[in-house]
Amino acid sequence: MNPTSTSFADAQKIPSDVSFCIPDPTTHVCLGKNLNPQLSWSDVPAGTRSFALICHDHDVPSKGDDVNQEGRSVPASLPRVDFFHWVLINLPATVNAIEQGEFSKEVQARGKPGPQAGHGSLQGVNNYTDWFAGDNDMRGDYYGYDGPCPPWNDEIVHHYVFTVYALDVDKLPLEGKFGGPEVRAALQGHILAEASLTGTYTLNPALGA
Repeated sequence: MNPTSTSFADAQKIPSDVSFCIPDPTTHVCLGKNLNPQLSWSDVPAGTRSFALICHDHDVPSKGDDVNQEGRSVPASLPRVDFFHWVLINLPATVNAIEQGEFSKEVQARGKPGPQAGHGSLQGVNNYTDWFAGDNDMRGDYYGYDGPCPPWNDEIVHHYVFTVYALDVDKLPLEGKFGGPEVRAALQGHILAEASLTGTYTLNPALGA
């Protein structure tokens, strides 16, 4: 398959319009428009019955001790883990494009509703659900797309991988509240093809934010 986007080019910077947070000279960060990016894909294999989409950042600090702390930085040497920004399943085989802002139009405190979404698809919860769990103003179930907001003091640029999967089933056996790990497990044995598009993002002024 061949995924493309009019929102950003492969291996290039993700624009602020599709980001959860954007740089702010006074407070380090402020909320962005948080539009989901435009995505399309072609060269779909025969027998495709549905699509799934996962967006994850594999550069998230494994420890939060230094994250967004004044006078400190998140070292590049720190081990990194996955953070899921979007999990979308059961997208019909007749759909080969998603428009910018179709699934997310803003940051919504306490999360967007789900799992039901457009085209009869389902969206899982992203990892902002975990990130905001201790925040009384923001905690909730964050379904669907929520864009980049890496630590403003991280020494590395983050990479956001959008992977489209062509599947041999109409629906995956998931419902209710599910996330990236559950989708990855459910995909096994059903993938006809997969392809990825990667965008980069940083909020660190020293790295060009």
